[in-house]
Amino acid sequence: MTAQTPDAFQVIADPSRRQMMQLLSKDSMTINALAENFDMSRPAVSKHIKIMYNAGFISITDIGRERYCTLKQEGFNELQDFIDYFDKFWIGKLKKLETLLNNKSKEK
Repeated sequence: MTAQTPDAFQVIADPSRRQMMQLLSKDSMTINALAENFDMSRPAVSKHIKIMYNAGFISITDIGRERYCTLKQEGFNELQDFIDYFDKFWIGKLKKLETLLNNKSKEK
């Protein structure tokens, strides 16, 4: 039985993964360098990295003996689509309110 890839919201739900993404937003880092920023075991860090990798948030490049993690945009697309949907929803609601208020002020 294979593990199901978590959706983007499950990936960012974990504070450690969010912090890892923030660190990677500054520059690519080795797994060991990332691990140095956390009070957890190296296998625990590797588990978080695997989750982010499987969900498309990071890529991993082998250079010599080191494995470099780099942030990727693809993992964030689902999040952005969700936010865009609700941006449009609220803009529509605000435009309706603006129209209603403008019509009320014209009635006076």
